[in-house]
Amino acid sequence: MAQQNQTPHGRHEDPPEVQNPKVNPDQESNQIKDPDDWVTGHEPMTGAQASYLKTLSEQAHEPKAYDPELDKAEASKRIDQLKQETGR
Repeated sequence: MAQQNQTPHGRHEDPPEVQNPKVNPDQESNQIKDPDDWVTGHEPMTGAQASYLKTLSEQAHEPKAYDPELDKAEASKRIDQLKQETGR
């Protein structure tokens, strides 16, 4: 049985033809999708989204911008909007 290259911690190294996307990110990739295209965009927003949206809405002095009934996609769009308004 052929032995594969292992790192000092016992993990296998990737073959040389495999590139790490963190080192050379592809600017044309689909890593950033429009929230309207998210498969799970219709699901309730996450706890992290709710917390961040609440904080941003308070900082922007727009408490009505926080709506606990938003789905993931709408929460993401509202967070982006408030980030622009608050410069955060």
